[in-house]
Amino acid sequence: MKLRILGSGTSTGVPEIGCKCDVCTSTDPRDNRLRASSLLHTDDAVILIDCGPDFREQMLRASLFEKLDGVLITHEHYDHVGGLDDLRPFARFGEIPVYSDAYTASHLRARMPYCFLEHKYPGVPQIYLQEVEAEKTFYINNTEITPIQVIHGRLPILGYRIGGRMAYITDMSTMPEESYEQLKNLDILVVNALRVKPHPTHQSISEALITAERIGARETYFIHISHHAGLHAELEKQLPPHIHPGFDGMEIEF
Repeated sequence: MKLRILGSGTSTGVPEIGCKCDVCTSTDPRDNRLRASSLLHTDDAVILIDCGPDFREQMLRASLFEKLDGVLITHEHYDHVGGLDDLRPFARFGEIPVYSDAYTASHLRARMPYCFLEHKYPGVPQIYLQEVEAEKTFYINNTEITPIQVIHGRLPILGYRIGGRMAYITDMSTMPEESYEQLKNLDILVVNALRVKPHPTHQSISEALITAERIGARETYFIHISHHAGLHAELEKQLPPHIHPGFDGMEIEF
């Protein structure tokens, strides 16, 4: 399997508009972070994880145009779903299933009703919603997917364990005990680490380190990083050898 991090940033992206801090003015390309999204190639499926407002730019940067077998949505916040309309070119390969929990699906139907009408206007994205539930495994082709419930402030959202070997979690602040049980024996963990200071709805870096240690994946990669996390090069030096700050365009093979 191969995971490409399309975007490693938080909701405002990095650089943040109007900010002149060291991170936002950095010339290191790893400090330029689009909104959080990733593309996973398994043995038999191509799976997009979240589809934020930077999706079009992310795919142009990656020079990738291929069939998407499914889109996994973690939650309904705009920085994770704002690019769904830009799936239109990928519908040339066929209709695209979008997987989410029922709460998120209801918000998407309200926000983008034109996508889910029985008789669609020509040119709208050919997508359809598939509602999933935490702990109930499903398959995209032969790739096993298990939704994992995590908490974003007070909002229950989904992470995903994919193919038995990796898990992708973003925007988490806390996690139920039963979810930790479902995350044992991972090769790869991708998880959010927003900034140094605590935040009411996201993990700080120190909290993400505790989560990573408890889950115990062979390698852990941080995403959903803000400019308040500091320069990528400095953050990288501060982390243990098996924990890495993700960056846009990073590819992880496992």
